[in-house]
Amino acid sequence: MQQELKNIRKQTGITFIYVTHDQEEVLSLSDRVIVMNAGEIQQVGAPIDIYNELVNAYVADFIGESNILDGVMLEDYKVRLAGHTFDCVDKGFDANEPVDVVIRPEDVDVVAPEKGMLTGLVTQVTFMGVHYEIIVEIDHFKWMIQTTDYVAPDSRIDIYIEPDAFHVMKKSEYSDLFGDYSSYSFEHELLSENVDEEALEE
Repeated sequence: MQQELKNIRKQTGITFIYVTHDQEEVLSLSDRVIVMNAGEIQQVGAPIDIYNELVNAYVADFIGESNILDGVMLEDYKVRLAGHTFDCVDKGFDANEPVDVVIRPEDVDVVAPEKGMLTGLVTQVTFMGVHYEIIVEIDHFKWMIQTTDYVAPDSRIDIYIEPDAFHVMKKSEYSDLFGDYSSYSFEHELLSENVDEEALEE
């Protein structure tokens, strides 16, 4: 259906509005994306800009998976989060301004200890076919990492993040509503427990 819609648009040359909650459709079908919440426009832009140049935590959470952390913009190109200071590519914030920092799961690299920026405990590993989805607890924050490298549950790993993988945003009304994967992990555990109980009943 997605390809058919693309063909119709190409053949007719018309503009059409397509409303969807499917993230894949948002990014693959659109020339221009409008992200809305409760009838209010949050961000407008090309799909690549919506994915990479986020304006607030709502958009970051809605479009793709995101690790959203509290941070402080120390100065241009320097952001502090998780107890460490990192180089980034963002500027134009006040000195020591509180910010939200988004890091996409696919932008986190699992590396050898001597190359790592942060160290954490692997609490969950899920095989997704093309990659592994890993939940790593670092300083009481649960990160999601997507990698093709297998790591074992309960192991400790080191991670590295390139400067352009830090997406710094101003604080908004959506700050602190989204963040780590504590809720995700809790829901997953509940589902697993329910499945086990149903199996026992049968």
